[in-house]
Amino acid sequence: MKHLVLPLLSALLFSACSFLKTRLETPPSPYKNVQIHSAKAGDRIGPCEPTICINPTNPLSIAAGSVLNNYHWSEDGGASWKTSTLVSSNGVFGDPVLIADPKGHFYFAHLSDPEGKGWSSPKLLDRIVIQKSTDGGKTYDNGSFCGENHPKDQDKQWLAVDPSNGHLYCTWTEFDLYNSKNTTKDKSRILFAKSTDAGKSWTDVRKINQYDGDCLDEDETVEGAVPAVGPDGTIYVAWSWNSKIWFDKSVDGGKTWLEEDGIVADQPGGWSYDVKKVSRCNGLPFTDCDRSQGPYRGTIYVNWTDQRNGAHNPDVFTAYSRDQGKTWSVPVRVNDDPTEREQFFSSMTIDQATGYVYCVFYDRRAYADHQTDVWLAVSKDGGQTYQNTRISASPFEPKEKIFFGDYNHISAYQGMVRPIWTRLENGMLSVWTALIQID
Repeated sequence: MKHLVLPLLSALLFSACSFLKTRLETPPSPYKNVQIHSAKAGDRIGPCEPTICINPTNPLSIAAGSVLNNYHWSEDGGASWKTSTLVSSNGVFGDPVLIADPKGHFYFAHLSDPEGKGWSSPKLLDRIVIQKSTDGGKTYDNGSFCGENHPKDQDKQWLAVDPSNGHLYCTWTEFDLYNSKNTTKDKSRILFAKSTDAGKSWTDVRKINQYDGDCLDEDETVEGAVPAVGPDGTIYVAWSWNSKIWFDKSVDGGKTWLEEDGIVADQPGGWSYDVKKVSRCNGLPFTDCDRSQGPYRGTIYVNWTDQRNGAHNPDVFTAYSRDQGKTWSVPVRVNDDPTEREQFFSSMTIDQATGYVYCVFYDRRAYADHQTDVWLAVSKDGGQTYQNTRISASPFEPKEKIFFGDYNHISAYQGMVRPIWTRLENGMLSVWTALIQID
């Protein structure tokens, strides 16, 4: 019996030491974590899918939002927060997105519920709603909307602003019939609208993609359209479909788009994939363009996750274009760990004062189980290399039965970096930021 026990003990001890060594090789976060908002007992759904934006006219003023209808604001750079409930006659039904214009006004885009009936309403998701704040995110107006087209569904929107003229751009996915199994009849497409009067009104929509997807909200659905604006006002958009990242651009303010959609990169495994302990996960892209006066001015960046290194080993990637999207770099792996563990839910931004590229993502490199950290990666050389830092103070573990949302977010300005993410602890969801300054 001793001959069996001793080898077993040695193996267990070696395994434990190896695991401990992995933990010790990952330094703790050097940044203070701040809770923005937490679920309360009895909440039907906890805060998730958070969005955040630093006011470019006053970096101490930061706005944030979270599912389903929460908005948050800070007047001290994110050290403390207040929360209220967003209200609109067009309804508020999740997918929060925040940007700020050159005057420091915040715009909060979200899905609609004009009848206030939730999932029982036939008009649910019939438009994209955009509400404006002129007081640092403390209050928002009733809002305007774009894309109203009942009974089709409007979903997964994002915003951008041209700082040269204040024009707002919105892109999103339209479903003929959400979750339809009739892949011949019912299609999904990428739509675009803009506002030239600070969000008071929006143009008629334009379809910008060449190839339509299905409506199953999976790999063959066109999703993840995030607009970005270049130094000369060119609008760039990338999205996922058919295991590839697709690309389009407009040089005339959105009036016309490329006749032939470009391809940024392959996305092996598609944009919809499984991560253990998460109810659903996606690798949809984020797009941004460097408008700084730095050496990489004009570079377009696209950030996503995929499974090219294994079905249970999703990694974070970026690709960049130095020629307005004509050609693209090979995908650059952002996470620098030597493990085969999961990195997922990545988001990206560019500090337009420095040109630095920031990616925030969930990361399990330090654990053999499903514990999850939040990591930040920064590139100071135009997306060629990334430095990784753990930014969450402690790990957490998601649960399959608790909806965790579809994304996190990040904002940066003049070296101030404010990521935002969802955390689960003691069965309760909460949203957090970290106070980060990068020289």
